[in-house]
Amino acid sequence: MSRLFQLQENCLRLMGHNLHSFGVQGSSSLSLKHIASLLFVLSAEYPMLSYVIYHRDDMELITACLSVAFTNLVTVTKIWTFLLYKQNFWQMMQRFRQLDLKCESQFINRHLACNGYLARANKLAASLGRAYCISCGFTGIYFMLGPIIKIITSSWRGVPYARELPMPMKFPFNDVDSPGYEFGFIYTLFVTIVVVLYASAVDGLFISFAINLRAHFQALQQDIRELNFDQAEQLVQRQLVEVVDYHVLLLDLCRRLRRIYTPIVFGQFFITSLEVGVIIYQIVTHMDSIMALLVYFSFFCSIMLQLFMYCYGGEIIKVESLQVGVAIQTSNWHLALPKQRRSLVFMMHRSQREMLIKAGFYEASLANFLAICRAALSFITLIQSIE
Repeated sequence: MSRLFQLQENCLRLMGHNLHSFGVQGSSSLSLKHIASLLFVLSAEYPMLSYVIYHRDDMELITACLSVAFTNLVTVTKIWTFLLYKQNFWQMMQRFRQLDLKCESQFINRHLACNGYLARANKLAASLGRAYCISCGFTGIYFMLGPIIKIITSSWRGVPYARELPMPMKFPFNDVDSPGYEFGFIYTLFVTIVVVLYASAVDGLFISFAINLRAHFQALQQDIRELNFDQAEQLVQRQLVEVVDYHVLLLDLCRRLRRIYTPIVFGQFFITSLEVGVIIYQIVTHMDSIMALLVYFSFFCSIMLQLFMYCYGGEIIKVESLQVGVAIQTSNWHLALPKQRRSLVFMMHRSQREMLIKAGFYEASLANFLAICRAALSFITLIQSIE
């Protein structure tokens, strides 16, 4: 359990967030370096918008730049949301860690050790977080190494090559010749590092929270199914109180998760919808170039992976919160006393309202993810018919 959220915490520590200092009064206030990281990533929008304005007559270049600008804007949303709810993020991490430790000794969680709900959940969350971090890192490395590889190959072949920055940007100075090109390259490198670290931390925390919530809901369901109503009334009543408290705690954690991730979920859905449009345009218009097609298709998969993590996390929370009522129905409730049945009825009534991770009219679910995928395919058909 000690490695729970360890990868995400390391990413945040690299960005100057010492989460262990939150117990000190006033330490949760934002310092200048935290605000600077937000402004630094936001400043990258200026050269990108300048690039769009400069190439306003070339739709291919505009869409190529907008796809990167939208990705950067999503990260800006994640950074300011994390800074706004920084203490809430830390409290959620600590609450899950304490709950995992409590599971090893409390009666209600005795089945967790036997069935390995939390062990499997933490292993899966760590694997997904690591894979997502590697994916983000490789995407950033790919963009950064692209211009260098082109320069080297052009030099070997003796072909003149016009310098290009890793991202489509236009600075208010000469960014083609030295030293402007080197400055623009280094600036883009550091922006990419900040984007990768924050995206890996914030997105990784969400999927880790969601997977751990699913494990706890599954443990709660098994505890309900194995309630023994043949025991003494006081013992059964104590077990029921523990089960109800456990359910209330999980619902509270779900509401906290929804509250702190509302801006991110909204931004992820809204901006990803725009990104899909511009990237699909790039894919359709570069069908004759295998290299360009691979670039834009990999970029498309990267942004869809971000959206999928939120949709998958929202889906498993919704499904498992509904399964609590099913667990009550399949338990030995008919052996319970009328007073005990009322407690089960209250739990079943509450479990009929699924816990949704949503922001406005956007709901994080696999159904909405598939809807965006279908819209992307329809957009491909539309562009091809227009051309």
